[in-house]
Amino acid sequence: MAATIKDVAALAGVSISTVSLAINGSNRVRPETRERVLAAADQLEFVPRTEAVARARRGVRRIGVMAPFTSYPTFARRLEGVLLALRDHGWEVVVFDQESAASALPTLASIPLTNKLDGLLVMSLPIDDATARRLLRQNLATVLVEAARTGFSSVGIDHAEGGRLAAGLLLERGHTRFAFIGERKLTSDVVLPPESRLSAYRETLRIAGYPLEDQRIITVPHQLEAARQAAVELLSSEPRPTAVFAQDDLLAAGVLKAARERDLRIPEDLAVIGFDDGDVAEALGLTTIRQPLLESGEVAARTLVAQLGNPDRSLQEITLKLTLVERATT
Repeated sequence: MAATIKDVAALAGVSISTVSLAINGSNRVRPETRERVLAAADQLEFVPRTEAVARARRGVRRIGVMAPFTSYPTFARRLEGVLLALRDHGWEVVVFDQESAASALPTLASIPLTNKLDGLLVMSLPIDDATARRLLRQNLATVLVEAARTGFSSVGIDHAEGGRLAAGLLLERGHTRFAFIGERKLTSDVVLPPESRLSAYRETLRIAGYPLEDQRIITVPHQLEAARQAAVELLSSEPRPTAVFAQDDLLAAGVLKAARERDLRIPEDLAVIGFDDGDVAEALGLTTIRQPLLESGEVAARTLVAQLGNPDRSLQEITLKLTLVERATT
């Protein structure tokens, strides 16, 4: 007979209500308790009844895609790539929106259990030790995008190269006073990929003889207005920076708005470089570092399908190329 929620509760040594909360990702359950509950559920091969019935009735193959979709519009392009790669293969795609790890650690642990996935794509969200162990224990084929971890295939970019490209262009343009604006991280538990962009940007400038002072590195919430306000303060300082590299195009847009409010000429008085090359960059004529958003989704989906077709296939670590796109802001 199939395991029941009572069986899971008994094996984990908790109440039925705690099992329910744990498998639905509630923050009311302590992490160590959730891991114990999920381990018991895995051991018993427990599947919530309504989900098991629906899956048997529909008979579909299912891939989950997890990303901070509502926090960063560029992830829609990655999802488009996933759908393009899978459209002729009969896979059902289930989308899970997760808060950015810059604001809080994402809660990935319960998703594969409560949705009974065949495969999983995780985009720009770190996987903690407990979740990694659980995914590997379940043998759930998982591919990471813009993240890397032992035991998982991954598709990413060289973030440090992005920082070097930005610094190199600004140095070529003759700038000597630099700044950086990025997203504020509210948790110290993870290292986010964009941090290596700043490190490489800073190191390239240092080698060239222009060290980037701490006060020229500004972090803000990922909002246009927050970036504008911070940039107003930055551009009011003396000596004023003449070149700003932003973590992404949205924050760069905030810098441009602040510069124009101060009647600064772009790029004569201030050069600005973004990152991503989303729609906002093209609309603003923004110089930016283009990452292959659509391609990353396509490649990740194909990698996952190949892994599902051949579980013994070697893990893949794929790095996609960045491109410097020069427009009117440099």
